[in-house]
Amino acid sequence: MTCVHLVVPDGVDDLARPSGGNTYDRRLRTGLTDLGWRVRQHPVPGSWPVPDATSLAALAGVLGGVPAGEQVVVDGLLAAAAAVLVPAARRLRVVVLVHMPLGLDAGESRDLGLFAAERQVLQAAAAVVTTSAWTRDHLIQLHGLVAAHVRVAEPGVDQAEVAGGTSSGSSLLCVAAVSEHKGHAVLLEALASLRDLSWSCQVVGSLDRDPVFVALLRGRIDASGLGDRVLLAGALAGPALAASYAAADLLVLPSRAETYGMVITEALARGVPVLATSVGGVPQALGQASDGRRPGVLVPADDPAALADALRRWLGEPALRSQLRAAAVDRRTALSRWSVTARAVARVLTQVAA
Repeated sequence: MTCVHLVVPDGVDDLARPSGGNTYDRRLRTGLTDLGWRVRQHPVPGSWPVPDATSLAALAGVLGGVPAGEQVVVDGLLAAAAAVLVPAARRLRVVVLVHMPLGLDAGESRDLGLFAAERQVLQAAAAVVTTSAWTRDHLIQLHGLVAAHVRVAEPGVDQAEVAGGTSSGSSLLCVAAVSEHKGHAVLLEALASLRDLSWSCQVVGSLDRDPVFVALLRGRIDASGLGDRVLLAGALAGPALAASYAAADLLVLPSRAETYGMVITEALARGVPVLATSVGGVPQALGQASDGRRPGVLVPADDPAALADALRRWLGEPALRSQLRAAAVDRRTALSRWSVTARAVARVLTQVAA
């Protein structure tokens, strides 16, 4: 049995704080275990990706406790700690798993010096794993990485029953932590221009990431008179989240940046079409049906008019809804499972060990 150490942010198993990165880490742990790996998980508390001295000390302690020569997969959220990870990469076989490169989140600044630190870590690592081909290309270009050392392991998705949908297509769903870079303000502006149509929108996602923005968004919802049509449901997981997908006609993801967009494949796994912004790895996650049709619609980011126009077409054209639903149902049969993700990472670890 081969051992691998999985170094992740503290709270990775807290379902009350859902995130795509946490889900990926948990499913990778399970998948590698199923493949026969002995996985030792090391949660690291701290203020990531901008660590303070206490955070760095905690990470240094974890890495220092791993015997020399062993394999370590480090969640990319911790990869800004160059001062700790670079020397560790000299005694350990470090693989960095990048969910979201630094700077794609609007809350991060290039002035923090995180980019230089991220570059040092990624260049020192034995290998880098990204969750999409777009992220791989982005990191190679941004940090001058050796292409052969950067691999892709796309997120998987679980099988699910096809959502029933409604004849009107009026049940809209947005699944994303409520924050500025996820585009909720753009979505609200688009919805406000569609008061003449029948629709409801459930927003599922943490309300704790950016409380100031959430308060601002609530104020705008009330001011626009949409309080009875836009529901901020907060973070959901398990059966409650599954029920939201099952009740949805259309997933709307107006993000300003996404490396992949796991919620897209979660929707497609239920045959639910997607309206999303054409950013980062989103087109890759959306993919195509077997006949080449997209199972959804892509619009530019930060363009409420384009988003509103796409929503108006969706709500007003039954033929379009039927076409997109058929494409989404077709696309679900080609979605990759989490076992494929685990095997892709396992191949990287095996190659690094060799």
